[in-house]
Amino acid sequence: MAMTPPGTRPANPRFSSGPCAKPPTHNLAALSDAPLGRSHRAAVGKAKLKQAIDDTRAILGVPDDYRIGIVPASDTGAYEMAMWSLLGERPAEMVAWESFGAGWVTDVAKQLKIEHTVHTADYGEIVDMAALNYDNDVCFTWNGTTSGVRMANGDAIPADRAGLTLCDATSAAFAMDLPWDKLDVTTFSWQKVLGGEAAHGMLILSPRAVARLESYTPPWPMPKIFRLTKGGKLIDGIFVGETINTPSMLAVEDYLFSLEWARSVGGLQGLIARAEANTKAVADFVDAHDWIDHLAVDPATRSTTSVCLKFTDARITDGAAFAKAVAKRLADEDAALDIGGYRDAPPGLRIWCGGTVETSDIEAMLPWLAYAFEAEIAAG
Repeated sequence: MAMTPPGTRPANPRFSSGPCAKPPTHNLAALSDAPLGRSHRAAVGKAKLKQAIDDTRAILGVPDDYRIGIVPASDTGAYEMAMWSLLGERPAEMVAWESFGAGWVTDVAKQLKIEHTVHTADYGEIVDMAALNYDNDVCFTWNGTTSGVRMANGDAIPADRAGLTLCDATSAAFAMDLPWDKLDVTTFSWQKVLGGEAAHGMLILSPRAVARLESYTPPWPMPKIFRLTKGGKLIDGIFVGETINTPSMLAVEDYLFSLEWARSVGGLQGLIARAEANTKAVADFVDAHDWIDHLAVDPATRSTTSVCLKFTDARITDGAAFAKAVAKRLADEDAALDIGGYRDAPPGLRIWCGGTVETSDIEAMLPWLAYAFEAEIAAG
């Protein structure tokens, strides 16, 4: 049977889950105010870095008594910094329902080697967060970037917890409503929801986390790049833009552009609405086709950023090869770039639906997905 390709392609076929699509109005000329060749410790550099922190606070609604710092090595660096600096004072509850959460489990079990309990769920499902012991420190991801499963809310986290909550929110911040009173440490990277440049992470600390830092010294050696205290006191400069190492001022300018764009579309609520509209377009497509389904089992915990899909057609004999072929065909057609599922996840596709993606591009891409599926079925 001859198949006719769709007549329209997405204006922007970039649906990668990281680095993610730039804001629709992004242009290099907008970065011309970047203080290139200047020290980040000069007044102009400090001002830009502090603005990045202040704008982040304003858009995300971070409480005034929480500290926000720009740290090296993306979300991974921020989360590692938090674990190495804060954990060990009491046992840890390690939570994982996808590969990045599993990585934090490995760090605690094999590197820090502290007392811990592991709670896991299969891809597509989520751990029962109400079953955890919050007198211990709890480490978890808010949104499973590689599984398409997210926390529906923070209701299971008690307000009177004795331990700290350490939340990896890298594909949730700027797309989901984070309950700051339930989060003691929150990390994310610029390259995710706002489509910023790589290698810069954000570390947000509650007053409880700061109190832990100033009252507890881990028993292991602390690399310079992880040190948040000096003489038993928080290094305040980190949280006003005095970074531990040299940041890229071009990347800072790019992040500032993204924050301004976020404000122009309605701030956090506008970004959430854009992500939900994109996700609904994919969900409607899934509902209309019996050969594809969500990897996430429960609609209440389906991600609105990293939407993971699986093929369910009985004619498919090698799921991994089929998914890879579909993703390649879409890329070759310039209809969807970088939507193959994560290497450790079950075979399938992963479509980024964060707020920088236009719903019209999602809607233009989905007929191509149907076309690619039928073409690969015919080829097989």
